[in-house]
Amino acid sequence: MYSTLRPAGPARPSAAEANEAIRHLVETRVDEEWPSEAYEFLLEEWAAASRTEIAEVAAAQ
Repeated sequence: MYSTLRPAGPARPSAAEANEAIRHLVETRVDEEWPSEAYEFLLEEWAAASRTEIAEVAAAQ
């Protein structure tokens, strides 16, 4: 019998989704306070997604 493994955690967003989340975070901040922890988290997600997408394009060529 064939079975597939399920991911251990939630899937990472695409680079475009992470970028949109960053834009939303910046546009909706309250009291001009900079949400540094949230921004850093989203920036790391964007960077990881970008690296993955670049690697996938390079592998397809």
